[in-house]
Amino acid sequence: MVKFVNHFLIFVASFSHSLLTMPVLSSAFKLTNLKNSGLNSSIRTSQRVFNSNGSSQDDSLVTMDELVALCKRRGFVFQSSEIYNGLAGFFDFGPLGAEMKKNIKDKWWQDVVRRRDDIVGLDSSIISSPKVWEASGHVAGFSDPMVDCKETKHRFRADQLFFSKLKLKATGEVIGAVCVQESPSMEKDAKAQAKKFMKANKLEGEIEEFDFKDLTKATADDLAIIPSPMSGTPGTLTPPRDFNLMFQTSIGATVGGSSTAYLRPETAQGIFTNFKNVQQTARIKLPFGIAQIGKAFRNEITPRNFIFRSREFEQMEVEYFFSDDDEEWKTEHQKWIDFSWDWLKSVGLREELMALEVHEQSELAHYARACTDITFRFPFGQSELQGIAARGCYDLNQHQEASGKSMEYMDESNKKFLPHVIEPSLGVDRLFLALLVSAYHKEEVEGETRTLLKFHPSIAPIKVAVLP
Repeated sequence: MVKFVNHFLIFVASFSHSLLTMPVLSSAFKLTNLKNSGLNSSIRTSQRVFNSNGSSQDDSLVTMDELVALCKRRGFVFQSSEIYNGLAGFFDFGPLGAEMKKNIKDKWWQDVVRRRDDIVGLDSSIISSPKVWEASGHVAGFSDPMVDCKETKHRFRADQLFFSKLKLKATGEVIGAVCVQESPSMEKDAKAQAKKFMKANKLEGEIEEFDFKDLTKATADDLAIIPSPMSGTPGTLTPPRDFNLMFQTSIGATVGGSSTAYLRPETAQGIFTNFKNVQQTARIKLPFGIAQIGKAFRNEITPRNFIFRSREFEQMEVEYFFSDDDEEWKTEHQKWIDFSWDWLKSVGLREELMALEVHEQSELAHYARACTDITFRFPFGQSELQGIAARGCYDLNQHQEASGKSMEYMDESNKKFLPHVIEPSLGVDRLFLALLVSAYHKEEVEGETRTLLKFHPSIAPIKVAVLP
């Protein structure tokens, strides 16, 4: 049955009696208007957040094991190719997950594109000319540092492995090292590894506190004593090397260099290459934005944390263009930080789990002027949810030089210039996960504990359940 109530489309669904024992849907958040809230969040500089006691960042949060089990049991997310033991880094969205994911994208498109006069939409192809990725720098430089364990053949991202030398407190002598994967429990894991090392080598004494560094900072001498986190054997990790994250494919009937293409690792480049087409056909003046929702693919070395870091994912991005004035970018950047924060709150994210992370100048790409992330406290720690980057005119300039075609904008005074751009980029899958964490609630009814997901009405996969 379908009803219109107060201008909202309400679907009334009937559930079987078996679902009564563990309800999972509730539209408990009040629908609020999107408005500037005068952002009062604490701002922190870019840093990794670890919890030395090995627990999640907030004991009141749902654990990842609980969340993954709920998603499987209730039809939100399944492991891809599960009947063939799954495929790492790929996921399928079930009946409730597909509805919720569509609601997220529809809500974003409605608020970011349809309700604004200064933003238009685009849907560019997943595969484009390889020259696009050569010009953008992805072919030469879109990589992660990788190491292999020569003994177990396991592969790791070097910047997600952390080592610390083991030094005796009494003498300062280095007796070995520990190496653990990045996680909230890494301190606890390192202590267990150190204890095992001391016992195996019949060593005694108190060791100094750990001084963790990621493996990209390890010297050749360090690698000789650093153990693999899988085998525990020192000296079995290879030196870090670059691993290109783009998936290659072939176009046409022949296989060779001339037919090589790539699955896009981001949606942004399709916007940049279509900048002139969109600007001229939409007859739109600066400042304006081009928005896109679409799939992207990255051959992650170690996909992890469920759908947070996967090899196939979906992005919701805006490239917002404005003049080349040296001061305007600061205003536009702050506007998008405020807008993005308010929008995330409006769809049901818990504000106490959100934070701002401002990247230090030393961490920025050579072409970037600034970058601020909106982070979220997931069960595995505080991690990036949405990035808002000031990219200058780098991308338009790269494509102009590589293609020989002008990307310049001409204003009303006939001045020609390359517009600068702010890029708010939000992952659909990461937002999906953050909304599940925010919505997860337990309550006691007549002495029995039940689990509910209290979604915002605009996001809830089912708006109303009739439980006879």
